[in-house]
Amino acid sequence: MTTATQPAPATGPTAEPPGAIRLMVCTTCRASGADPDAPRPGARLHAALEDAIAADPALAHLSVEPVECLSVCKRPCTVAISGPDRWTYVYGDLDPDTAAATLIGFAGQYRATGDGIVTWRERPDIIRKGVVARIPPLR
Repeated sequence: MTTATQPAPATGPTAEPPGAIRLMVCTTCRASGADPDAPRPGARLHAALEDAIAADPALAHLSVEPVECLSVCKRPCTVAISGPDRWTYVYGDLDPDTAAATLIGFAGQYRATGDGIVTWRERPDIIRKGVVARIPPLR
């Protein structure tokens, strides 16, 4: 009698720990009319998020990644949030000088859900106003 075997769970650098949440920050967009030599808003936000996450061991479940483009150039600064078996959201029009703390707090709310859908009224104002897209979980 032959028994079917289940594939081993993913391990290594591509495996995400349970409850892992990813913030992907577009680092290429800039506001219309901005100094082309100034640091891009997304690069500033990415640095602020990295610093905050590195400073707090309780945020080990949260990763932040720079991405070249999220194709939301008319709404800089833009971030996507995703997690295993959760909806992915894209948010734009974020203030790179103030959004890091709000995004980290929202990532906690997002992580606490089973599917990534945080009740509308419980979302921070910049999250409610900045939504660009909601993408179903990949299965």
